[in-house]
Amino acid sequence: MFKSMLIKECLLVSRDKHALAALFIMPAVFILIMSLALKDTMNEEKALITYALVDNDNSLLSEALVAKLAEISSLSKIELTSNDYRSPEEEGVQFIVDIPSGFEQEQVPLELSVAANTSASLLTIFKNQITLSWMHHQLEQANSAFSGAFRNAEAVPSMNEQTLMNVQYAKLAENEKPSSTQQSVPSWIVFGLFFVIIPMSTIFISERKQNTLLRLSTMNVSLPILFAGKILPYMLINQLQVWLMILVGMFIVPVFGAPELTIAGSVIGLVMVSLSLSLSAIGLSMLVASAVDSIEQATTIGGIINILLGAIGGVMVPKFVMPEAMQSFANVSPMSWGLEGFLDIFLRRGTVMDVLNESVALSLFGMVSLLLAALIFSYKQRKA
Repeated sequence: MFKSMLIKECLLVSRDKHALAALFIMPAVFILIMSLALKDTMNEEKALITYALVDNDNSLLSEALVAKLAEISSLSKIELTSNDYRSPEEEGVQFIVDIPSGFEQEQVPLELSVAANTSASLLTIFKNQITLSWMHHQLEQANSAFSGAFRNAEAVPSMNEQTLMNVQYAKLAENEKPSSTQQSVPSWIVFGLFFVIIPMSTIFISERKQNTLLRLSTMNVSLPILFAGKILPYMLINQLQVWLMILVGMFIVPVFGAPELTIAGSVIGLVMVSLSLSLSAIGLSMLVASAVDSIEQATTIGGIINILLGAIGGVMVPKFVMPEAMQSFANVSPMSWGLEGFLDIFLRRGTVMDVLNESVALSLFGMVSLLLAALIFSYKQRKA
């Protein structure tokens, strides 16, 4: 009987080709698009800020400031055709720096013109870079004066990023940096797995309306077997989704110029997180399918729940850019637990023990959702 249930469910799933396409193609396309869109956000050598500069002072200080800004890899200088510049938007830059006459001798402040659509964070970064460049020049001047006064003393070493600090990303190898692919693939794996709610609830409601489930119950098919017959095929589909998206990150994304995905942590831990996340998504799908009365309701409510959980859980907007209160609130979303588990594996070289808490939480969420779905389904069956 259980084998027949599995065959029946697999046949129903295979007939819904549009839903299967959404489950597999949609997350793969998202991974490709987001990895390409974000590939420069993790690249320290890629210019993030564009600026133009007009030097009306032509002093040693202004020339030194111009040279220091030109050395910063995150800044891209655009040459103006003349000193009669227009607005930053019209010149195609985010900032225009005007060094006025008297900047060195009379300490006349710089004039900084900012494009209207520039974020406050970029403005802060650019102002800090200007300040640091000016301070760097002053320190070099002081170093030269000190060396001239004490020629027999050892020269003060010049200050630059390489001599000032060593940068090491936590749990990554030396000189290894996180990539956009390692950030985007886990997010869309989580989001894609929860999309199982639409085909699963659609089939479930169709069977309920056609009295297929009622006939099965009259054949003494117990509720655990009925639910298990639905859970296992979708669990398999979810695992195929996971590994398809991983393969896209490893082999397809690099073809388009974005960094490739690498599995830095435990593969067993990866399987554990993906199985528990799948159970969580299927449990929520069964709960929605049992609670609603029509396919339209299932599609609408399921889609809204999916988007809300993704927005709250850091899938659509990374948690590190959220306010502190929002970051704490994100922990109510099971997508957040799954995302952290995948990031532990892909980004932080996590072991099985590192993802144990997330796996347990996701499994409990899935089992509680299945229990509630069973109670609602039994109540509706008795009522019918």
